[in-house]
Amino acid sequence: MTLSKRSLYIFSTIIVTIVIDQISKIIVRKYIDSKEVINLIGEYFSLHNVENEGAFLGMGSDLNPTLRIILLLILPIVVLGYILRYILKDKNLDNWSLFAFASIIGGGIANVFDRVAFGSVTDFFYIRINDILRTGIFNMADLSVTTGMIILVIVSFRKKKEQS
Repeated sequence: MTLSKRSLYIFSTIIVTIVIDQISKIIVRKYIDSKEVINLIGEYFSLHNVENEGAFLGMGSDLNPTLRIILLLILPIVVLGYILRYILKDKNLDNWSLFAFASIIGGGIANVFDRVAFGSVTDFFYIRINDILRTGIFNMADLSVTTGMIILVIVSFRKKKEQS
């Protein structure tokens, strides 16, 4: 079976996203202690090493183990599989949408892999402009998912504007 250019683009984006995420997490686990904070740009952008047993911002970390498996492993795998099936079948999606969906899938797979392999997800980036403008601690997979979502919103607004 040969892959079309389109399918190759999708799978390449997914794989590159996973590889970048996993390499960054390997580096963080190896070189940054769990209590250490490394300021990269003053106190505005720093590196940490946090093991997150929940989802976004630690949500779900206090769920019972069965519910955590369902919500943080099984459900994401089903949703990611559905999204992959959708983008492989819908030939009308533009390249930006394909990239966005593939980034979301790659980031999702990378974090699910961490939960299976390590029991938690390694997070390390933190941005703090001031007490109000700040992020939770996140990783490259989270960044890929967020970037993918932002791209999808922009593409959606552009399509609506063109239809008006």
